Amino acid sequence: MPWVAIVSAAIMWIILLFLFNKETAPEPVVVDPAVVANISKEWPTLGKQVFGSACAGCHGAEGQGGVGPKLAGDGKIVKDPVYVHTMIVKGKGGMPAQSQLKENEVYAVANYVLHSWGNNIEEPLTPAQVAEGQTKIDPAVLKNRSRFVPEDLKLIEIFLATFIMVLLTYGLIGLYSVWAEGLELHPGIHKVRSTPLATMGILTTMALTVLFGVLFVRQMVTDFAGWGAKEAVAPNVTAEGFYAAMILLMLAASIGLYKKYFMDGEVLVEDASGEFPW
Repeated sequence: MPWVAIVSAAIMWIILLFLFNKETAPEPVVVDPAVVANISKEWPTLGKQVFGSACAGCHGAEGQGGVGPKLAGDGKIVKDPVYVHTMIVKGKGGMPAQSQLKENEVYAVANYVLHSWGNNIEEPLTPAQVAEGQTKIDPAVLKNRSRFVPEDLKLIEIFLATFIMVLLTYGLIGLYSVWAEGLELHPGIHKVRSTPLATMGILTTMALTVLFGVLFVRQMVTDFAGWGAKEAVAPNVTAEGFYAAMILLMLAASIGLYKKYFMDGEVLVEDASGEFPW
C-alpha cells in the first residue's frame, strides 16, 4: 500500500504540472497566407484609415501623443515590432484591446505605426514574427506562477495538491516504518548500535541538505530576477521543486538514520494483529 500511494501521488503530480504549464503556454499564432500576401499592399492605406478611426483620438493624428503615449519616433517599438501587435490585440493599462479589428486590419495599423513619423522597420510585421515573439510568457503570468500560492488556483489544482501531500505522507511513513521497525511490534526496550556506514550515511544526508538548500536559494534568486527583468524569463519551477523536495527528503533520511541506528526504542504494547495497517 505505501508504494501504491506513492505511485498515485506521482501520477497526480504529473497531471498538476500539465495543468500549470498548459495555462502559461501562449496560444499558437495561425498564419493566414492571404493576410501575409496582402500586408505590404494594405498597410499604407488601410492602416492609415484604421489608425484615424481607432487610434488617433488617444495617440494623436500624427502619433504625437495625448491621452495615449507618443508613438512618433519611438525607438522601443521599432526594436520590438511585435509589442505593437500585442498592445493592439490585448491592450494594456488604459488602452483597451481592439477586438473589433479584423486580422488584416490589425497588421495594417501596426505596420502603419511602425513605418510612420520617424519610425521605420526593414520588413513589414508579419504573423511569422508575431508567432516567434509570442514564445515568451507574459511577465504577469510568470509573477503569479512564481508565488508560493498562485492567486488563480482552481478547485482541481487544490484537490490534486492536497491528495499529493496526503498520499506521499502516508506512503513515505509506511515505507519508513517497515524499514525502521519491521512489520511486527515486539514489546520491550530495543538497543541499537551505530555502524561506520550509518555514521557516514547521516553525515552525507546532512551535507546534502545544506547543498540542496544553497541550490534552492540560488534558483529562487535567479527566477525572481528573471521575471522582473525587462524581457521576462520563465522561472525554472521544476528545479525549484526538485531542490525543495530534496531538502525535505535529505532531512527525513537524516532523522530516519538517527532513529534506526542512534536512538534506542521502546515498545510497550504489541498491536493486537501484530502488524501495521499498511
